[in-house]
This record gives sequence, C-alpha cells and structure tokens, in this order.
Amino acid sequence: MAPSSTFSSWRRLCLAAAASVLFSGCELLEFSPNDFRGPESLTNLTQKNLDKLAAKPLPPGDTLRFVFTGDSQRFYNEVEALVASVNQQPGVSLMVVAGDISDFGLAREMRWVAERLNRLTIPYLTVIGNHDQVGNGRASYQQIYGPLNYSFVYGDTKFVFVDTNSREYNFNGRIPDVPWLQAQVQNLQGARRQVVMSHVPPQDSDFDQSLTPAYTRTLAEAPKLAFELNGHRHSSSIGQPFEDGVTYINSASFERNEYLIVTLWNDANDEPQFRLKKVSF
Repeated sequence: MAPSSTFSSWRRLCLAAAASVLFSGCELLEFSPNDFRGPESLTNLTQKNLDKLAAKPLPPGDTLRFVFTGDSQRFYNEVEALVASVNQQPGVSLMVVAGDISDFGLAREMRWVAERLNRLTIPYLTVIGNHDQVGNGRASYQQIYGPLNYSFVYGDTKFVFVDTNSREYNFNGRIPDVPWLQAQVQNLQGARRQVVMSHVPPQDSDFDQSLTPAYTRTLAEAPKLAFELNGHRHSSSIGQPFEDGVTYINSASFERNEYLIVTLWNDANDEPQFRLKKVSF
C-alpha cells in the first residue's frame, strides 16, 4: 500500500505543479493564432498617428518631405534598422507604408512591426496589403490600425489611401472602391495637390482588371495629382505605364534595405512637382 500511496501523492503533486505553472502564466497563452485582441496602446494606430501629425502642422506653402516604403512583412531586423535611419533624417514630416505589414495576416505580426515602428520620431500611416488580409487579417488590421480606405489633408497635400487587394475579395468587382475614390480625388478639401496610395498597382494581375480602366481614368482626371504610390512588387520603380500622364511609384520592400524620401511642392504655376531621393540603410 505504501508504494502505491506514495505514487498517487507524487502524481497529485505533479498535476498541481503543472496547473500552477499553467494558470500563473495564463497571460502568455494565445488560444488562437487568429486572435487579434491586444493592448490598447496597439489599437487604432492610424488615428493616433493622424493626431500626432495634426499636432505638428505644416504651414501653408511649405514644401513637404516624407518617407515612402512598403512591405515590412517578417523583416523585423530591417524594421529596426529602417527606424534608426529615418530618425536621422532632417525635415521629414511623416512616413507612409504601402501595405503588407504582416506576412500571414496575424495580429501578432502586425503588433511586432508596430512596436518597432512606434519608435519613429515622426508619425507613420499605412494602407492595407494583400498579406494583411490572409485569414482574419482584415479584422486584425482594422483593430490595430483602422479603416481600409481613408484620406487626410496635411499642409497643402491631400493623401488618399485605398484598398486595391482585389484578389483577396475574389475579384468581386467592388475592390478597389472606385466610386469612393472618385469622390475623394475630386474634393481637394482646400489642398493644393494630392497623392493616392494603394498596395497592389493597377497593372498587376492581383488587381481586378475589370476595374483597371475606371481606376486609371479616375486618377488621370484627378486635379492636382502628384503621383500614385504602390507596394506589392518588392522593388522600387517609377513610370507612366498607362501613358496617361499619371506617374506610378513603387516602393522597395524592407528586405531591400532602402526607402525613398519624397519632396513635394507646387511650382510658380501652382502645379505639383516632386523629387525622389533613395536612402540605403
């Protein structure tokens, strides 16, 4: 009887110890990889960064300088190096990221990147990418960052960010939301120029080709449009692929260890002008 009793006591002790470890560390458990609940400090980041931007207004007539990059995905070391480099750039007002914050649409991926980007000394704004919509990534992005389509005016520039990840909606003919985009670009809200940014460029096979004519026409008819910014392709490029006067600028991914500084102003005829500087880090 004694050996059996000793074994039972030992087993009960082990189970109690395991339970104690399990429940004492319960805040470390993640019951689902798709769970997007997290700390309040890592929610609603788009609005929080817009508030930071509004707190440092750019006087009317001033030249705007901003950083343009995209596709951070799982390149966490590169995020830290990029942040260190951007923080050394003088006269830069904000950074814009052309989507694919995550690789697998997981909230924890987005938070890992956000924690690093929050070390920037300037605000940053993002647009949703196709990788950010894998699984329930769309809901995660909305929880952590915010709206999929939105716009704002900073200084003399209106920024319009639009979801163009058509394949993630099974090419349903509604993404990108062209009517919403048309309404946005036709109303400058007092700005003297505007910039449109999306993740998937309209010449890409992941863009709903049935919407390409309406989308590109909308941009071609947009007053004071400086250019359109895209990510998705992981390499930097600039051109006018539709030969309609609209310039498309594509960002390199974080793994390429480079980003662009964009300088934007209006000339004597009040037409938008820009200059690009490539920075390696």
